[in-house]
Amino acid sequence: MFHAFASTLMNLLTTTIGRLRVIGFLEGVSFLLLLGVAMPLKYFWGAPEAVRVVGMAHGVLFLAYLAVTLQAMLEHGWTWTRGALVALASLVPFGTFYADVKWLRPQPAV
Repeated sequence: MFHAFASTLMNLLTTTIGRLRVIGFLEGVSFLLLLGVAMPLKYFWGAPEAVRVVGMAHGVLFLAYLAVTLQAMLEHGWTWTRGALVALASLVPFGTFYADVKWLRPQPAV
């Protein structure tokens, strides 16, 4: 089972869209952890350390998401509108997951 997961992950990382999907997933999870775990720990229980750690990870992933979005725009000839929508999705909770389903997953052949 782990071999199948590792194989799928390696296949995703070989393409720009695959990297964007993986980074988008990680960025989306880090955003939800920041909003749903780290922020309540800081403001309700007085533990700001979680925001420092999760916030830094989220910031790095956010910048990586934007960089790979720009790379995908250039490589695949996306319009500015499509690139902006994919990038703006990272500003909304669950947005990167929506972008993955709506714009990044391979579409089935008809």
